[in-house]
Amino acid sequence: MTIARDPAREAARRELSKRMYHENDPGLFQRALNAFWDWLDRMLGSAASATPGGTVGLIVVVLFVVAVLAALWWRLGTPRRQPASAAVLFDDRPRSAAEHRAAAEAHAAQSHWNQALQERMRAIVRSLEERTLLDARPGRTADEAAAEAGRALPAHIDRLRAAAREFDDVTYGGRRATEQSYDRIAELDRDLERTRPALAHSTTSTAHNTRQGAVE
Repeated sequence: MTIARDPAREAARRELSKRMYHENDPGLFQRALNAFWDWLDRMLGSAASATPGGTVGLIVVVLFVVAVLAALWWRLGTPRRQPASAAVLFDDRPRSAAEHRAAAEAHAAQSHWNQALQERMRAIVRSLEERTLLDARPGRTADEAAAEAGRALPAHIDRLRAAAREFDDVTYGGRRATEQSYDRIAELDRDLERTRPALAHSTTSTAHNTRQGAVE
């Protein structure tokens, strides 16, 4: 007896759809993974055929891109979200400049350069407040302190701004301080202690000129 083609095809489909024929079939995840590798193989094949030098040229291009990304990562550091607003220099408990310097030196002795740099910057600002070159104002940021101090100590304005940037980079930007960066701020602290403010110098000069005029 001869079976027509269509009924035969349908009978074969029903037979092959039985579970016993599919017990060793790959699962859904394996099929998806196989499809992904097939797609990736086609993409790489297309890219290799379009790249001068074929597969070797493609490998060179990939290695170049990886090297560029690694260089950018090393130069810029891990991307971090910038704070909505800069935080303040000091916490709620006021300390003297001498106390901040002592804390900075203690951190430096243990090579804790981040904390040492932060405390030394706080010592600078507190010292300027103690000398009344800055008003003791809660909530001041490092940038604000540098800008205000620069008006009384114009010879150090660039170093003050650089110190404020380093403080912000370490405190909020995820950068790591080094012994050299701490030494720069410690040296600035010592130099500021020896520097007479421009305002005081100007006042002294004015008084001297006034006395000379009165004598004449």
